[in-house]
Amino acid sequence: MRLQKTLEEGAEIITVSARTQGGDPLPPSQARERFMAIRMRASKTFHIRMRNEEIESPDFIPINVVLSSARGPLSEINNSAQPAVQEILAMTVRQFLSRPSGWFIVLFGAWWLLLAIFYLFPRIDIWVAHAFFIKSVCGGLDIQGQICGSFPYGTQAVFIVIRRIFFYLPALVAIYLLYRLLANLQHHGTTYCRRKTRDYSIALTGFLLGPLVVVNMILKEISDRPRPYQTDFFGGRHVFMPAGDFQGACANNCSFVSGEAAGAGWLACLIVLIPKPLRPILGPPLITISLISPALRVAFGGHYFSDVTLGWLSSLVIYACVAACFEMSQRERKRELQTNL
Repeated sequence: MRLQKTLEEGAEIITVSARTQGGDPLPPSQARERFMAIRMRASKTFHIRMRNEEIESPDFIPINVVLSSARGPLSEINNSAQPAVQEILAMTVRQFLSRPSGWFIVLFGAWWLLLAIFYLFPRIDIWVAHAFFIKSVCGGLDIQGQICGSFPYGTQAVFIVIRRIFFYLPALVAIYLLYRLLANLQHHGTTYCRRKTRDYSIALTGFLLGPLVVVNMILKEISDRPRPYQTDFFGGRHVFMPAGDFQGACANNCSFVSGEAAGAGWLACLIVLIPKPLRPILGPPLITISLISPALRVAFGGHYFSDVTLGWLSSLVIYACVAACFEMSQRERKRELQTNL
């Protein structure tokens, strides 16, 4: 009700101002759209960032603050309605993506969309795997239609060492974050940082739920998808199965999705722990590092392209989900404190 009253009063002020300054009277709907755009800009001034937690801007903003934040004199407000509508839409998108829940919805939808694409077009996986597969002459009995060969990158020592390093890297980083979390919990009063506790807790929870539980303990055990080197297209005995088809011949530790790619995707999520001024500098190297392990898994014939893509993206989805849950729990806790008499 207060927001509705604010819009009506603001629209009336803008309409009256247009008349007094020699402009044509504005229709109420057009005046309301322009006032809403100005109110969106004014809401930026109500966002307060603290060291330990964030206080979100209130839903109600006084008219005098809104009008004082308008760019230029009120005579400049008498423009076309289209820029105001575009600004409202842009501000809505920015506000939607400013919260973890918004990113969760986008990433979750992208994950299922990619799964549908890989399922409907399974040749994508075969084409990518063929780029790293080298055919050879079959020894012994020559069975008609049999394909022999190997993935040569999987036998080169330098790539094996690199893969082993990146295999353990997510676990080592998680141990370091656990140490930082415990060290922060030892502080009290002004030296204790609530934001660090929240950020480290989200990261560690995302690591446990994503690469460990959802990927390695659930999806890889029930997907039944054979790995590339196990399928008849690449010298194996099992039939190729597209991503999302859980009727393959694999018994355990299957191809869908890649656990190492999920761990690498979790490393990419840690960009949110980097201070914002350093993200343009440290962000690209971190993303690059997170893509090395998935690329090696495809080159080794251990996973299909869909396995590493959806495995990498799954960690982003779960990380955003955990962050959204933390945000909702904190909001509920603040509401309980405010209503506790």
